[in-house]
Amino acid sequence: MPVPVINIAQMRAWESATWAAGQTEAEVIRRVGKKIARRARKLTSSDDLILILAGKGHNGDDARAAQEFLDGRRVEMLAVTNPDADLSKLEKALHQKPALVIDGLFGIGLNRPLDDGWKKFITAVNESKIPVLSVDVPSGLNADTGETFGTAIEAAVTLTVGVPKTGMLAQAAWPFVGRLEVAGDVGLIPCPLAGELNWTLPDDFENYPPRRAVAGHKGEFGHLAIVAGSFGFHGAAVLAVRAAQRAQPGLVTLFTQENVYHAAAAQLQSAMVKLWTPDTKLLEDASGVLIGPGLAALDVTDQMKTIIRRFWRDWQLPVVVDASALDWLAAQQTMARNAIRVVTPHPGEAARMLNTTVALVQADRPHALREISRRYGNCWVVLKGHQTLIGRTEGGIFLNSSGNPHLAQGGSGDALAGFIAGLLAQPALQADVEKTIRYAVWQHGAAADELQAKRANWVVEDLADELGNAR
Repeated sequence: MPVPVINIAQMRAWESATWAAGQTEAEVIRRVGKKIARRARKLTSSDDLILILAGKGHNGDDARAAQEFLDGRRVEMLAVTNPDADLSKLEKALHQKPALVIDGLFGIGLNRPLDDGWKKFITAVNESKIPVLSVDVPSGLNADTGETFGTAIEAAVTLTVGVPKTGMLAQAAWPFVGRLEVAGDVGLIPCPLAGELNWTLPDDFENYPPRRAVAGHKGEFGHLAIVAGSFGFHGAAVLAVRAAQRAQPGLVTLFTQENVYHAAAAQLQSAMVKLWTPDTKLLEDASGVLIGPGLAALDVTDQMKTIIRRFWRDWQLPVVVDASALDWLAAQQTMARNAIRVVTPHPGEAARMLNTTVALVQADRPHALREISRRYGNCWVVLKGHQTLIGRTEGGIFLNSSGNPHLAQGGSGDALAGFIAGLLAQPALQADVEKTIRYAVWQHGAAADELQAKRANWVVEDLADELGNAR
């Protein structure tokens, strides 16, 4: 199950309940150390040097506990109690060019500004440009607010204990937190807390999508219609179709404009391609529609926009809207009762939908998501970007845990929209829309992670091929 995002006081209460239940701090520290070591081994190679920076609190205890499990690595431990006196030791250790620094200087208990000695110490770590694995929270970061206590470690990966803390998700914290991962199953009792924000875990999708019946046929798995592609932007339509196919609906049909028909059709085999005309009627047997990828050319007609608004308003089947078509939707429009509607804006598109600025969207992404959903008929919103959000007007909001900055390529969003629509076109996956969308977003990011682990120069065409393959 996803885990809640909590504040420091809630984390302390959870820990206290764990000790009251009979668990020992020593055992939790040992398990955390084991998790740290496991992640550190994945970030390094055999015989690499790892430098552990251990402060005098429990965060330092966690970092020290990792040493026992770092077999196959060379380890140097630096116990840091006086930053002024220990700075020369740090510089000497960094001069050896370790492959990784494990940051266990300060935990979530830090509540005061750092003095100049600590600022110099942390700055020396950051200026070395050596990858850092921070334990629980980057040292110097306020885990409640996301602001620093003067400066903070700039981690490549932060392995937080139990669940994420609220401040780590703030935009101000992103440069310090790096990739946020959760060390679960460390001996704490099951988290007794719940909140608005929830962190997606890979285990949430165990045995999902459900296994298909052995005698299933393509008629049972849906027919997705995709309205996409315009002059100069036919590639977006092709990427959306290919990604939709990786979701494995029974059939996919692309409706595109005449001036890009041949360019798009020549790149597709099993998908059907048909002309979009003003009198086009979508398939009678369609079970879902995606509208928007590549509809950015100036020759997209007002008539087409009007027809697409009608789909959004009247269709009983799932409708996913992406890219340029987001600008065509009418706010405060009554829709078919209980119909599945999904929008997938990036921050710039979200700002236009809300008639605001990107800065304001990014400053409070959960609020932006809620407001888009409210204005557009309680639709599901996939607010793309770092830690993509999934949710709607009420209920939980889910942060995606997968993905990396190399998703910032043209066509990445088209692939995501296609994959979401390809799943939602399948009747069996419409029963739990929330889980289906969350799964699609997680797969999109996990596919990028798999590709990045294999090669540094992958492109979105590779992403479309990899979608749905992560486990």
